[in-house]
Amino acid sequence: MPPARPADVRASGWGWRYATRRRAAVHELDLVIEPGERVLLLGASGSGKSTLVHALAGVLGGDDEGEQFGRLAVDGRPPGEQRGRAGLVLQDPESQVILSRVGDDVAFGCENLGVPREDIWPRVRESLDAVGLDVPLDRSTSELSGGQKQRLALAGVLAMQPGLLLLDEPTANLDPAGVIEVRDAVSRVLDRTGATLVVIEHRVETWLPLVERVVVLAPGGGVLADGAPDVILGRSADHLAAAGVWVPGRPRVVPQRLRREGAHLLQAVDLSFGRTAPVHAPVTLSATAGRALALTGPNGSGKTTLGHTLAGLLPPLGGSLEALPELHSGAGASPIRWRSRELLTRIGTVFQEPEHQLLSTTVRRELEVGPRALGLSAAETARRVDELLGRLRLDALAEANPFTLSGGEKRRLSVATVIATRPRMLVLDEPTFGQDARTWAEQVALLCELLDEGRAIVAMTHDAEFVDALADERVEL
Repeated sequence: MPPARPADVRASGWGWRYATRRRAAVHELDLVIEPGERVLLLGASGSGKSTLVHALAGVLGGDDEGEQFGRLAVDGRPPGEQRGRAGLVLQDPESQVILSRVGDDVAFGCENLGVPREDIWPRVRESLDAVGLDVPLDRSTSELSGGQKQRLALAGVLAMQPGLLLLDEPTANLDPAGVIEVRDAVSRVLDRTGATLVVIEHRVETWLPLVERVVVLAPGGGVLADGAPDVILGRSADHLAAAGVWVPGRPRVVPQRLRREGAHLLQAVDLSFGRTAPVHAPVTLSATAGRALALTGPNGSGKTTLGHTLAGLLPPLGGSLEALPELHSGAGASPIRWRSRELLTRIGTVFQEPEHQLLSTTVRRELEVGPRALGLSAAETARRVDELLGRLRLDALAEANPFTLSGGEKRRLSVATVIATRPRMLVLDEPTFGQDARTWAEQVALLCELLDEGRAIVAMTHDAEFVDALADERVEL
């Protein structure tokens, strides 16, 4: 594969304000990234990291979606005029799979750029080889694991031969092995193409061997820190940690819990689960008041499917799943038989993709959906909503459109919408992805309080620190 001409990035007083926001997502940014540089972009949740890389990819939107200030250029021209010059890989592997076969999916970007047909398939094969995805071109994309899908997305971008590679938390929802797979694939890509790299990642240890520069965005606008990784993460460690940046080696502060075990709420015995056929051997487990159960394991092992079955969103395929008297007066009933209104106060579910449960036009209205469905008074609804807005640092975004939030802000909102109805049991799918060090700690503290109140938590997660901080039991699939 011929080396790409690395891109040049320049921002001068650049900023962007979403149409539904009073405050700019990015403000007064001055930044120069030289061709071929490898940059790790850090910052607190909501500091504008994703907004910046989406702008560099030319996919931020037009004048009807927001207002731009200053100047942002890739190779001296607006990014929107540089079609195919930048390639963007997002954090969610599922959202990037377009076509049903591996080869077709990798070729899709090239076809849209008008690459001659005789050049496309050599590019496809070279790109798959570069990322180490050794599968047949006709392999179904639905059969790939999460790590393989992320490498597939990277191959699709690489086939377009961009000079600027943009990665927005590309390993956020991957198991530890998948994280290393994707990181190593990126390393091979850079070595072969020489492309400029900008990668966003809250957990920085994985990317430090690959990058030569760290840029930290300030929440209020501009750049908080910029320089060599060892200098920035060493000399400015205290300052960065106070701003919410994950600093390697810093211990996490976790509140003490009462750890009082209550009654069993839900019991699964030899439970088989899947959408059409079982995806794992039968499991036996229980959800218990005051205790947290962590479901761990590699991508594709069935964590989400099991969680959705426990939550009453998928029917069991075998064995038994019963609600016990503490959760439901009609003991013995399976949650799949309950209506959505009944689930609101019994089992609340946070999906892996926050967008899948966003319903309203503002953050405040989103939080009001559940309490209103329960028929709570306006005063009680407002009290619950205001408390959650403050606890999860969403109060300044109360009137913002939920779809304009950062990934971490959307995750906190999705968690808050479930807590607003105060269910006895919470099923949380990757509840901490996209969080900076400060919001991670605040969210863990809130969940600890819920456990101390006697609620049960089932969490599907790859976050080892979250498991260490919160889990009383662990089931690895």
